[in-house]
Amino acid sequence: MQLAQIEPSRMISAEPLPMGDEENQSLSDNILNMMEQGILVWSVDGRCDYFNNRIFEVLELTGDDVALGMDRDTFRDRAIARGEMRPEDRERSEALIRAHQPYSFDRTLPSGRVVLTNARPARGGSYVVSFTDVTEERRAASDLAAAKRDAEMAEQRARDVLVTERKRQYESRLLSQLDEWLQSCKSLPELYKIVTTFMTKLLPGSKGELYIYSNSRDVLDGTCHWGTRDLHDTIAPDSCWALRRGRSYEYDAGGLCFLCDHVETHHHGVPITEYICVPIVAHGDTVGLLHIRFDGEGEDAARVGDGSQFAVRCGEHISMAIANVKLRDELHDQSIRDPLTGLYNRRYFLEALRREMAISDRRNGRFGLISLDADRFKTFNDNHGHDAGDIVLRMIGAKMQEIMFAGEVCCRFGGEEFVILVPAADLEETVALANRLREEIASQQVRFLDRMLPRVTISAGCSVYPGSGATSEDILREADQALYRAKEAGRNCVEAASALCSRPELRLAPDP
Repeated sequence: MQLAQIEPSRMISAEPLPMGDEENQSLSDNILNMMEQGILVWSVDGRCDYFNNRIFEVLELTGDDVALGMDRDTFRDRAIARGEMRPEDRERSEALIRAHQPYSFDRTLPSGRVVLTNARPARGGSYVVSFTDVTEERRAASDLAAAKRDAEMAEQRARDVLVTERKRQYESRLLSQLDEWLQSCKSLPELYKIVTTFMTKLLPGSKGELYIYSNSRDVLDGTCHWGTRDLHDTIAPDSCWALRRGRSYEYDAGGLCFLCDHVETHHHGVPITEYICVPIVAHGDTVGLLHIRFDGEGEDAARVGDGSQFAVRCGEHISMAIANVKLRDELHDQSIRDPLTGLYNRRYFLEALRREMAISDRRNGRFGLISLDADRFKTFNDNHGHDAGDIVLRMIGAKMQEIMFAGEVCCRFGGEEFVILVPAADLEETVALANRLREEIASQQVRFLDRMLPRVTISAGCSVYPGSGATSEDILREADQALYRAKEAGRNCVEAASALCSRPELRLAPDP
C-alpha cells in the first residue's frame, strides 16, 4: 500500500516547544518513528496530540485518516466505518477512559491483518495508544487452540473407545459365562433358572420375562422372570408386535410406537414409557419371546436404548441354548421312547430297573413289577390288520400313562408286551394296580376307520423286589411266569409270582 508523505510538523506535539528543546524533540521523534508499533497520543479533551509515521503502515491509513488536533470520536467513527473496530469494543473502551483505566482490544483490518490496540493513561488525563501488528501471534494462538481442541477431542474419542471396548469385553465375558452355563444345562427348567440369574447381571436395573411357545403353538407359556412379578401364565402370539413383525421391537412413548397387547393388558404398577421385545429364534424357528423394560427414574437410570443391542445379543444366545436343549431332549426322548405308544423302550426300562434296585438296596426298600400283554393279539392282527393292532397298542399305552401317575415307569418291552416298574410297592399293591389297569382297558371301546373293534383285554403277572429274586433277571422271569399262568387261567386276569402266591385273594379269576 502506498503511504502518503507526512510532513515533520505532523509528527510533533501541537504545543510550542521551549527554546533549547528542539534537539530533544527531534531525537524523541526519531526514536518513536523507528519503533515497530504505531503510536498515538490523545489529550485530556480527546484530541490528537501526537502520532508517529509507523501508525500509517500498521493501521494501513492514508494522510487524511489521522491528523494533529483530530478528535478521538472522528478517528473512531472512521475505524468503525472501515470495519476494523467493533461497536462493543468502542463502548467498553470509552467506559474505561471515563474511569481513567487502561484498555486493549484487537482490530481486524480489511486486509485481514490483526492489530492490537493497547492504551495506557498518562499523567494529566491524556492517553498513549500503541498499535501492534499481532497477526502472526494471533494465527499461531488460533492454530494452537485448534490443535489443543483437536487433541482434546481425540483424547475424548480415545476414552470413549476405551470405555466402549471395556464394556464390550465385559459383556463378552458375561455372555461367555452364560454360554458355558447354558451348555451345561440338562433340562429346560435348569436353563430358565440360569437365564433368571444372569439377566440381572447382564442388564442391571432391568425387569423382564421369558415366554416359550407351547407344544400346540397356540400360546406362549411364561417360564421365568427377573426383577418383577409380572409374569403372565400365557400370552397370545399376536399380542406382541415383535412376534407379529418377526424382529425386535423397541417401544418409546415419545415416538411413533404402539403398546403390545401383553403389556397394555397387564397392570405393571408404573407407567410404561419404553421397553423392548426380542423374538427368540433358533434354526429359523421362533421358539419364544424375551420382554425387557427399565422402570428406573432419574438421569442415571438405565434405558432400553442403552442396552437394546446387547439385549438382542442376549436373546440370540438364549435362543441357541433353548434350541440345543430342546434338540437334545428330542434326541434323548427318541432314544428312550417307543415311537408308537410314547412309552419308554426296553433299553431305558432295564436301566431304570437296575437303578431302582440299587436305590432299594441302599434304603432297604422294595418295588413291584408288572408284566402284561394284549390277549390273542396275533389273531387280532390277522383278523383286523396291523393298523388296527397299532391303534390297540396306542390305547393300552395311553391308559397306562393315564393311570400311572406316582412315578411308575411304563415300558413297551416289545411287540404287544409291556412292563411297569412300581416304586415302593409291595406285592399286594402291585397286583391291585395291575387289576385296575386291566379293568380300565377291558372297558374301552376302540374305533378303527368306520367300525368298532372287538373288546381288548390284557393278562398280567406281578413280582416284587427283593421277594421274587435278587437280580433283575429273577424278578422279570418271575413276572413273566406269573403272566403265563394268567394266560393258562383263561386270560383277562392278574397272577402274582408263585413264590409269594400263598394268599388266594391275590389271584383274580377269569371272566366267565
